[in-house]
Amino acid sequence: MKKGANGRYPVEFRRWAVEQLEAGVAIGELAQRTGVHRTRLYWWKKNPVHPDSRRKLRPTEEPPRELSLQEELQRVKEALAEKVVELDFLKGALHKIEARRQRSEGSGETTSTRKSEK
Repeated sequence: MKKGANGRYPVEFRRWAVEQLEAGVAIGELAQRTGVHRTRLYWWKKNPVHPDSRRKLRPTEEPPRELSLQEELQRVKEALAEKVVELDFLKGALHKIEARRQRSEGSGETTSTRKSEK
């Protein structure tokens, strides 16, 4: 989540983050997902922005769009990392197979035979 032009996070985002903490989301996980430092999250929870900032989000309300995009980006990064690991494994397996084939084929040269004289 990016800060606004005034150097602050939007009020709706701070409210949403506090709601997540109150709902039982681990502060470390929320800090990692949002990019907001843990101490700032604690501060938001302890010092509400407005008296009505403790109101519950209605079921129709969703977290800010930027956060859902960050979560999606994180999932894509994890999937990419998994595919890189799979690719490395398959490359290693292919190299081993090629090495076995070379050893079993002998010298790799064609055998020479005498030409029959007729």
